[in-house]
Amino acid sequence: MSLFDITALFIIMVTLAAIPSTSLALVVTRSATMNLANGVAVSMGIVLGDMLFVMLAILGLTSLSEIMGGFFLVAKFTAGIYLIWFGISLIRSRTKNMVCKYSGPGGGIIASFLAGLFVTLGDVKAIVFYASLFPAFIDISTLTLSDIVIILFVTVVTVGGVKLAYAFAATKAMAIGKELGAGNKVQLISAALMVGTGSYLIARI
Repeated sequence: MSLFDITALFIIMVTLAAIPSTSLALVVTRSATMNLANGVAVSMGIVLGDMLFVMLAILGLTSLSEIMGGFFLVAKFTAGIYLIWFGISLIRSRTKNMVCKYSGPGGGIIASFLAGLFVTLGDVKAIVFYASLFPAFIDISTLTLSDIVIILFVTVVTVGGVKLAYAFAATKAMAIGKELGAGNKVQLISAALMVGTGSYLIARI
């Protein structure tokens, strides 16, 4: 891969990672309603999902969405149910005034990681990019081992970096909101966002 190819891939993946999406909403919500550690865990789950897509694309599975369509439907449904469940649990707990220490049915670090992974595996945008557009930007047939390592590194830096930035920003925003007495309102908005996003995912199946 040339420096131009690497730079182009970097810019494209940063842009895609920063576009509002289900995974981004999950990062922000888990960070704001729980803590930064959970936001980081979600981000790592998302990164793993993207890395799996990269490897599948490199292996030549360009018809990924058709070959593994059933699996991705299950992942999307699972993610949708979880988001709705998490949103409802936030609504039920918002009167406890324990926003940043929330430890209810939403789970902990492992739950956050798995949520990020399954949301990514069910993300149509990611599937379309890695199954169709990714091979158009990268000549899969000429890749060397060093090229694959570079691509995976770019994936970790771009996707992980953007999601972590959002997680940090959401945590800071929530801290400011608590100081201003808006913690419960932010939690309610986050809950509504999760329920709405989860419902949207299921409705699109």
